[in-house]
Amino acid sequence: MNLKLRYKTFISTLSKWILSGVGIGVIIGSTTAFLLHTNDLLGEIREKDSWLIFFLPLAGLIIGYIYMNYGKKSGNDSAKGNNLVIEGIHGKAKVLRRMGPIVYLGTFITVLFGGSTGREGASIQMGGSVAEAINQFFKVNILDKNILLMSGISAGFGAAFGTPITGAVFGMEMTALGKMKYEAFVPCLIASYVGHYMSEKAWGIQHESFNIQTVPEASLSTFTIVILLATVFSLLSVLYCQLRHGIQNFSEKYLKKNHMLRAFVGGIIIVALTLIVGSEAYNGRGLDMLEQSFKEDVPPFAFLAKLVFTAITLGTGFVGGEAIPLFFMGATLGNTLSTFIDLPMSFLAALGLIATFAGGANTPIAAFLLALEMFDGKGIEYFFVACLVSYIFSGHHGLWPSQTIYEPKSRLYTISNEETIGHIEKLRKR
Repeated sequence: MNLKLRYKTFISTLSKWILSGVGIGVIIGSTTAFLLHTNDLLGEIREKDSWLIFFLPLAGLIIGYIYMNYGKKSGNDSAKGNNLVIEGIHGKAKVLRRMGPIVYLGTFITVLFGGSTGREGASIQMGGSVAEAINQFFKVNILDKNILLMSGISAGFGAAFGTPITGAVFGMEMTALGKMKYEAFVPCLIASYVGHYMSEKAWGIQHESFNIQTVPEASLSTFTIVILLATVFSLLSVLYCQLRHGIQNFSEKYLKKNHMLRAFVGGIIIVALTLIVGSEAYNGRGLDMLEQSFKEDVPPFAFLAKLVFTAITLGTGFVGGEAIPLFFMGATLGNTLSTFIDLPMSFLAALGLIATFAGGANTPIAAFLLALEMFDGKGIEYFFVACLVSYIFSGHHGLWPSQTIYEPKSRLYTISNEETIGHIEKLRKR
């Protein structure tokens, strides 16, 4: 290939990625803004009308019916959620265009009636759905198709949390452990930034802010404590992932993979737990207590309550994101530990938020960037260490069983390359 043709190919490819990134960002930024506005509205309605929680089992029937009758096509199941997007990138499945609208509807129903869930799952799946629609419309090749799917993930995450740099890296890092496709950086970055500015500037989304009031001075003792705490937060992420997947496997096995029946039973359990706890603080997204954990004491076992509520909600077939529940678990555990550890409460809450997310999502670089963007660069040295420690000590567990292990996290783990987290967990149980 001569030099002129190489430059022509390069410019053509780069232009295509830029235009695709802008297009995906505009659409996903707008749809994510709609998601956030609607979720806020529905959350306020549920808080005012607490009796809505009693209709959660019926809401589960509706969500199950939607997914069983409209969420499947040609062997691909939208109920897989983010796992289907990951499998689509690896060429193991096909992302369905209907996936985005369905997950939005399911998330709205879950939030309105008190299921414990987040929001980024819906925006990521909508990103994958829109990227797939663009792929089919323009008939792009396999390589570009995978890159555009990553761009959809980046746009969804960047727009959902107001963290465009994190979103760009998250789209590349989420799909596999030990490998990032840097070729996708340009479209992922553009999609994430455009999505962020569309949601924030064009549609007026105001993202939550969490402030670290005081950062401890750097010392050997403080770094030692941070490393030990990061290990604890990594184990918290493992506990959640194992319980959430265990509930899903158990409910699918004994309820014959009947999505309607699974969600109905799950709704009954959540209603019962809400009555036992005597509070709806662990239903919905729990943003109020999450913000409170940076400023004042929260119930000492709030992290455990949220863990159980979210694992049951999503494990039985309701839909939504898992990032905010992980934020909640980590931040409230950090808040509780501040009673025993002589470090600032807001710092420990922030450390728990980031380290728990890093361990559960298996995205240490994105988690570190999230800390930079979310906390204005405060405590950068501590968060860098915490993300790496949590990532390593969480082992080969994670939120998404479809994540491929291109390379084990450490030589201490005897894991075969190219396996998925889900396959490794099955082998471990055997």
